[in-house]
Formats: sequence, C-alpha cells, structure tokens
Amino acid sequence: MKLTFLGAASGEVTGSAYHLRTAEAEVMVDFGMFQGGRRADTANRTKALRDAPGLAAVLLTHAHLDHCGRLPLLARSGFKGPIFSTDATREIAGLILRDSAHVQEQDLVRTNRRRERAGEPALDVLYTAADVDSILRSFRAVDYGRVVPVAPGMQARFVDAGHLCGSACIELTVNEGGRTRRIIFSGDLGRANTPMLRDPVHFSGADVVVLESTYGDREHKPLAETVAEFESIVQQAVARRSKILIPTFAVGRAQLMLYLLAIMFRNHKVAPFPVYIDSPMAIEATNICARHVDLYDDEFQALQQQKPLAEDMRTVRAVATTEESRRLNDISGPCVILAGSGMCTAGRILHHLKQNLWRPGTSVIFVGFQGRGTLGRTLIEGATSVNILGEPIAVKAQIHTMGGFSAHAGQSELLEWFGSMAASRPRVIVTHGEERAREAFAGCIRERFGLASERPQVGDTVEL
Repeated sequence: MKLTFLGAASGEVTGSAYHLRTAEAEVMVDFGMFQGGRRADTANRTKALRDAPGLAAVLLTHAHLDHCGRLPLLARSGFKGPIFSTDATREIAGLILRDSAHVQEQDLVRTNRRRERAGEPALDVLYTAADVDSILRSFRAVDYGRVVPVAPGMQARFVDAGHLCGSACIELTVNEGGRTRRIIFSGDLGRANTPMLRDPVHFSGADVVVLESTYGDREHKPLAETVAEFESIVQQAVARRSKILIPTFAVGRAQLMLYLLAIMFRNHKVAPFPVYIDSPMAIEATNICARHVDLYDDEFQALQQQKPLAEDMRTVRAVATTEESRRLNDISGPCVILAGSGMCTAGRILHHLKQNLWRPGTSVIFVGFQGRGTLGRTLIEGATSVNILGEPIAVKAQIHTMGGFSAHAGQSELLEWFGSMAASRPRVIVTHGEERAREAFAGCIRERFGLASERPQVGDTVEL
C-alpha cells in the first residue's frame, strides 16, 4: 500500500491531492488546484496525474478550489470512475469548477497576448467548461456517517469537518493481504463553535492520519472577540460613511459575513445599510447553501425559527453583471462590498481595490487565509504600494486582518481533534501547511503525544 503526495506538501497549502495505491485498486483523495502566481500555474500544468485511467475512484473532502480544482484534468486524462462527496459538495464543486474554467479562459486571452508580444508560443487552456461538465457527471453523493464501498478492498465514511457546508473528513478502511488499515484524511478542519457550522466530528482511532496544518503554528483570536472587532470596524466605517471591501471566498466566508451583518441589523447594533454581493458565484453559492440548511447548527436553526434571517437582509443586493459592478465605483458609503476572489488573485475585488485602496477612508477586511504570493498576503504584510491590473496603486486604506474568522482550526483545535485518536498510536503525516507551520505542529504532536510526524514533499511516496 503506497500513498503519493501530489500537492499540499513541500510547504504548500494549495493543490491538495493524495494518490493511494494498493494491490487491488487506486484512489485519489482530492485533486486541488495550486494557487498563487505563475509558479502555481506551472504546477497545475505539470503535476497532473498521468495514470488517471487506472483510478477506481476519487474521494472529495470539500469543494474549495484548492481541493477540487484539478478534477477536470482527470476527465481529459481518461478517468471514468465515480467521484464520491456529500451532496452539498457536489453542488458547490460544480459552481466553483465552472467559474474556474471561465476565469482561466479569460486569463489565457491576456496571457497569450503578452506571450505573443514577447515572441513566445501561446498556451492552451488548462481545462474547458466541457471538461467540467464531463467530470461533474461522475459525482456520486454520500451521506454523513454512512459506510460506502468506493473501490475493491476499500470502504469510506464521510463525517462533518465543520469547515464549509458539506465539508468532510474521510475515514478510509483498506483491506489488503488479509490486513485492515484505517486511514484518516482530515481535509480542511473547521473550528468548534463557529457560527452556522456544526463542530468537526472526532474519530476514536486510526492507523494513519493525514492531517492538515494550515494554522499549525498559531492560534486564532477567540471568536467572540473577533465578532466584536468586526462589529466595531463596521460601526466606525458607517460613522465615517465609508466603503468596506471584504475580499470574500464565494463559498463559506461570504455566507458567514452575510449572517453576521444580518445579526447586527437584527440586534440594532447598526442601522441597516446597503450590502452588495458583487459575485455571481457567491450569489449562487448562497442559494445552494440555502438548500442545505439542515447541515447547519442548532443556533442557526433556532434563529431561523424565531424569524427568517432573510427579513434582516432586506438591504442586501445581488450584483450580477459587470456593468452593475462598475456602478459601485460611483456610490458613496456607508456600504459593504463582498467580492471575490478571497485571496485577491482574480475577480471583481481587484477592480474595487484599484478604485479604493488609495482612498484613506476605505476599510478592507480580510477574513480568510492569504496564501504566499497572493495580493492579499502582500496587503496584510503592510505593503505601501501594490500593482493591480498593471497599474501601481498606493495603499492608504485601513487594512484589517481577522484571522479569528478563519474556517481552519488553530493549533490547539488541531491538537484536540487529533487527540481523540492519539491513544491508538497512528502514523502521523502532516500536510497542507507552510513549512514553519508544519514543523511547529509536528513539534507539538511529539511533545504532547510522543509521536513522530512525517512532512512529505510534493511527489514523495510512502509505504503504509
């Protein structure tokens, strides 16, 4: 039994992909896109799986692009098997992958113009909308907690990861040569007591744990403090009649921001003001999540019974077209503009930042992880000038970083989740973290549980 790491290793937090091979079958767990500049684009083109036709199945933890974004490459490479995920993940992945194909086609036009001027050959698109449609037909929905045969000698059980609507940790039970092994793939772990989402489900034991470490070297601010800080920033910006830009992941973070603003309006912490969802994908994602409200926590269900949250969101406006988005340049505050992408690598947020970063009254609130090499990371690290769409822009806006809203577990939360399995003395493989985070987290596991951890590089294969 061998496990190969095709992403989310070597100090990377994107490109999540694990290839498991036994004597009887091969499966993939996730096949995500690398993100963050030209280096990531090269990796997406060169690190595709060459033996896709041999795969019996793919197991998908959740629908974020860094976990599902390379799936259409499998369709191009001859994969014919099923992709197992929760129903919500299936719907959201379709939305995200279609958007990814569209963005790539747009970006490729600009890239190839630049390459032509430089005398370089044109590039082909990574994948098309047709490739997306092809791979989506392979999805098979599974329920939380149900054991599902996924390949010869392999059974999977998906449980709630608390990271995103429909997200899952996967327990893969593998029988080979008369021996049984339980391999746990954490996917992206969420936090306990997060608004809307249920807490991550724990496992009682395992033989191997493949564990994410995005925040393995640090803690998040307590959520109650983060919510209070968010409310204060919003109240101050409203008093200044300023624009608030929130670079937003269309799935998960956008819905959380809408929820928190609705609660502020309901509790009269601020008078209702315009909130613009300037992202067709976030609009559709919100509609998808509304079809799966049964996946949300008891507090959310109680608020809905008390009064539908939609009644608190009457000032929320969906911005569908690019023309409507441009008109937001001319409006005055106070208002909130939610736009993607969450790491400011593409999308409408770039245009809003270009128009507003140089204005001292603007507030920019980052509410999610910013990968190395992204514009978002550059801004939160204190840049005084950035290049956006080919133009230098001075940074005079107020930049706020709210890691407490992270959908990823912090160090102590990761350790607590792993602790429920530690007594079984599993083999620990730490992935999905920048190298300092992986190293620090491996040290914590060694200190607390007396277990060594492996930190593989992209392309490494280990025998289980």
